[in-house]
Amino acid sequence: MRLLNKNIIVTGSTTGIGEAIARRCVVEGARVLVHGLEHDLGRNVVAELGAKAALHVDDLADPEAAGRIVAAAVKAFGKIDAIVNNAAYIVRSNIETTDAAVFDRAMAVNLRAPLLLARAAMPHLKETHGCVLSIGSINGYCGEANQLAYSISKGGLMTLTRNLADAHGRDKVRFNQINLGWVLSENEYRLKIKEGFPADWPEHPPAAFAPSGKIMSPETIASAAVYWLSDESRPVSGSVLEIEQYPVIGRNPVK
Repeated sequence: MRLLNKNIIVTGSTTGIGEAIARRCVVEGARVLVHGLEHDLGRNVVAELGAKAALHVDDLADPEAAGRIVAAAVKAFGKIDAIVNNAAYIVRSNIETTDAAVFDRAMAVNLRAPLLLARAAMPHLKETHGCVLSIGSINGYCGEANQLAYSISKGGLMTLTRNLADAHGRDKVRFNQINLGWVLSENEYRLKIKEGFPADWPEHPPAAFAPSGKIMSPETIASAAVYWLSDESRPVSGSVLEIEQYPVIGRNPVK
């Protein structure tokens, strides 16, 4: 087991990618604090994971949530070995629709919360020589026209990861990030249906965005996350890695 006896906070883990990461962490021997906004979904996940999991429901838009999440993990498990910053406010917005409220919530959940979680957990991470893995997006490099606020927040997350890695290497606390491409989560499926895609759209993804003919699954991301959460990746810190089907830099899509 690659994460044996590690205690890990996974934000946004009542569904989708976060849930897949939480489940894989338990399989690999870890104990997990499941976090999200939905009591019912969270209770279902924790019930299936058993004694290896605890639940904390909280809104990351609240600046006090980080302290409560860290306290819940310490109460449940006694120590913290890692944090996965997975939760995100995924919002469609452009220059016309990105008002102060949209922008502020995107920054609060996607960028401020990871900072405040690291701040609240730092004493514990120093004790365990722990790590933080942030789940970013390739949209952080420039993004799409209809994902302005979201893309800005993910760009900032890369700077946060690299800054904290540089600042805390001597504390033996590591910060790394994986930037995801298109992932077929439950929320992504429903979003595309809402935007007018047919029910079987995952079976016929646009070739430009899924050259393999398939969209990546949450379980694929969970497999990648294990390496960064485990001691196998020590002492690497400050890395930002794309998990995508094509090269992000210098790409010339084949038509």
